[in-house]
Amino acid sequence: MQEYDNNQNNNIRRMPSGSDRQPRSQMQSGQARRPVSRPVRQGMAESQSRPVRQGTTSSQRPMRQNASESQSRSMHQRTVEDQSRSMRQSTAEGQTRHKPANGQSVRPMQGGQPRPTGQGGPNNQSKRPVSEVRPTNKKVQNMAGSAPKKKSGKNKKSLTPQQASKKKRKKIILFISEIFLLLILVGALWAVKKSQLIQYVDIKPDDVHINKEVQQVIDDGTTTMKGYRNIALFGVDSRDKELDKNTRTDVIMIASINQDTKKVKLVSVYRDTWLNLSTDKYSKANAAYAKGGAKQAISMLNMNLDMDITDFVTVGFDAVIHVIDAVGGVEINVTEAEIKDLNNYQISMVGKQTGLNAKGEPNFEAKAGVDYTPVTKPGLQTLNGLQATAYSRIRYVGGDGARTERQRTVLTQMAKKAMQMKPAKIDEITNAVFSEIATSLSIQEILSLLADIASYDIGETSGFPFADHVKMNGHVGNQSVVVPIDLKKNVTLLHEFLFDEQDYVPSETVKECSQRIAAETGINYNGE
Repeated sequence: MQEYDNNQNNNIRRMPSGSDRQPRSQMQSGQARRPVSRPVRQGMAESQSRPVRQGTTSSQRPMRQNASESQSRSMHQRTVEDQSRSMRQSTAEGQTRHKPANGQSVRPMQGGQPRPTGQGGPNNQSKRPVSEVRPTNKKVQNMAGSAPKKKSGKNKKSLTPQQASKKKRKKIILFISEIFLLLILVGALWAVKKSQLIQYVDIKPDDVHINKEVQQVIDDGTTTMKGYRNIALFGVDSRDKELDKNTRTDVIMIASINQDTKKVKLVSVYRDTWLNLSTDKYSKANAAYAKGGAKQAISMLNMNLDMDITDFVTVGFDAVIHVIDAVGGVEINVTEAEIKDLNNYQISMVGKQTGLNAKGEPNFEAKAGVDYTPVTKPGLQTLNGLQATAYSRIRYVGGDGARTERQRTVLTQMAKKAMQMKPAKIDEITNAVFSEIATSLSIQEILSLLADIASYDIGETSGFPFADHVKMNGHVGNQSVVVPIDLKKNVTLLHEFLFDEQDYVPSETVKECSQRIAAETGINYNGE
């Protein structure tokens, strides 16, 4: 037998046979191989008994051809060329070891002899031809047509119907969660976009006045107002969208929200009420907003009523008109006495000024049926935005007390309808009214309030000062004013109404204001 020696530059040398053969380790050191321990199988003896020239033998051609054809079908061209070169340099079919082109040794077969091609091993499995080059990586091995190795790891177990159902539920829950997060993101982006239309007024803690005794119980955590969100609401008649300062407020309300029960109580402060404007100067309550905007108006409410208000919302009457129209109008029982003033206020809100009347007030002209729709009959009827807003402004029928009651009626009807609206309609309203709104509420606070809007319950409403403790036609000089008959008593009733606190004791600041009001109006607690 002959063997190719990579270290001898392709030279062929005679191998000892039979008993003269010695181990490879000895041959490498110049000694003969050890004897073969296993007889050569039939079919190989003839080819092993005669030497093989360096050229290609007839018995080798089919083996190399088969291997080359198998590899050329799937292996990269470069790999085929390298292996073909190695095959041309290989020796006889019975070669016991083969050194591939990549330098790695091929595992020897049993007894140091290779098995003949096509014969099965111990497990009756066919073996790779001796002359075939063994691929050295998985990718080449798969390309050569061998079966791919299975990935290590646990096999997939078949799921029971219960496990499959549970897995499906988890996927559904995950999908719903993703949709929910997406909706939150869309809602936040929508709110941010809309909030850019609102006139935002930043109010810091030092910007508004809170009476010392009230602040003390807030800091101690013993205030009865804990758990309530108190917000000041102002309505102004501003045609140039000037919502801060330089305009008197026709509407002054306190919305007190019980954050546990979501019940909302409304208190209307009569705009002509004689109060301390928070500057130690006394005048009608609506003068505070005209002089110092929302900050001074809030301070006025806190100082005279022992409140802790820090936030406000101001709405122009145009915004109220748009909202009422968007909700489809409100149901109002109009009296015969209210019809004339209702229509006159409509004209003043949409008409053109033509001069002044005998009282020095501006005159307006508008075309009925074009600029406005006049109310022609009394009774329960649906008023549109302009009609309902004009109705809420009537002051000459029933005085300031009746006017604030109309305002609360319109606001309550409007709010109840808005709570039942679809998102598309709410979006329509925000587009129309947000430019007519000023507020100190942040976008997060607005989102929080909107999220709970459907759960709010508009509860009791009242006017301030309270009945039996007010004089509606008092006078200070030549001014007609509303006089709280003993401010202290009214503040006690206010805290009982809003916070269910019995026998509330007003602060020293309220007591001082009460004395000053009595002195300037000439009306004390006994109504004298």
